[in-house]
Amino acid sequence: MKDPYAVLGVPKDASDAQIRYAYRRALREQGSGESPVEVRDRLDEVEEAYRVLTDPRKRRSVDGAPQPSLPTAPDREPARPLPVLNEAEKLPRNPFTRLTHKLPRPWRIALDWVLTIAGAVLIVLAIKAWVVNPYRIPSSSMEPTLHCARSAGVASGCEAHFSDRVLANRFIYHLRDPARNEIVVFNTPPKAELECGAGGTFVKRLIGLPGEKVREKSGWFYINGKRLDDSRYIKQGRRDDRSGFWIVPKNSYFFVGDNRTQSCDSRRWDSVPRGNLIGPVFAIYWPPNRIHVDTPGPIGAAVLAVIGGIIILLIGLGIRRRRVR
Repeated sequence: MKDPYAVLGVPKDASDAQIRYAYRRALREQGSGESPVEVRDRLDEVEEAYRVLTDPRKRRSVDGAPQPSLPTAPDREPARPLPVLNEAEKLPRNPFTRLTHKLPRPWRIALDWVLTIAGAVLIVLAIKAWVVNPYRIPSSSMEPTLHCARSAGVASGCEAHFSDRVLANRFIYHLRDPARNEIVVFNTPPKAELECGAGGTFVKRLIGLPGEKVREKSGWFYINGKRLDDSRYIKQGRRDDRSGFWIVPKNSYFFVGDNRTQSCDSRRWDSVPRGNLIGPVFAIYWPPNRIHVDTPGPIGAAVLAVIGGIIILLIGLGIRRRRVR
């Protein structure tokens, strides 16, 4: 007789529960690409292996262990009956396995991997589209708050060897309004490309809210006549000497860079509509010496915790399914 452990696919130290589970699994997998004769022979092997491994005396004999003295006939433990599969147990509980259990095993494994990879890709795309998205800082307009990589021999105003990589919270503005002094990622209006020679996605600091009057006088900003306290993030030599006056339209926002002398911002291409805002920067994740995470607030923290829990749960279910399959 074949090795019963190999027939059921269990280790030699398998428990009774593991042996029963392996027996049921072997019964469910009968008929995958095999002829009726092969199925019958395989079924006989599985049942014989189960009888051997569930009988302590026979199992010790297979393991080569010394046999204890045989008890008298009345004291012998009766042989365990084979478990009978009911209709619910005949089909796998996993929906994917229910649909594919009749396919050959290599096909099932291939389909499982395809669905796993596709699911992972969809989760990543969904996170980038609706939750968090990474961005790189390409210019010195936000120095020294956000660094860009200085080029050899070029007076770019950048202070670092590597550009900062940041994460923007894409969902929070669906739950609350933008706040003053937040560093925000947004899509520029068409005029920005004409004024700056580049458009697309910018990262600037929000200083003017809808309906406010913004005035710049000798490099200092005044909001509705009150001077904006920006000394904690504007360094000496980064403030320009320009002057101007703007009224922020309804449902729009006014943005400027922390490096005022080298920032092409709302002072040149006006305010940004609310619909163009992507989300506030809440973390620097590269380079390692610059890693920093801002407090996302109670709402943001709760949503991120729920999303993180869902991702961990999906990963855990995937690992568990592969262990028991």
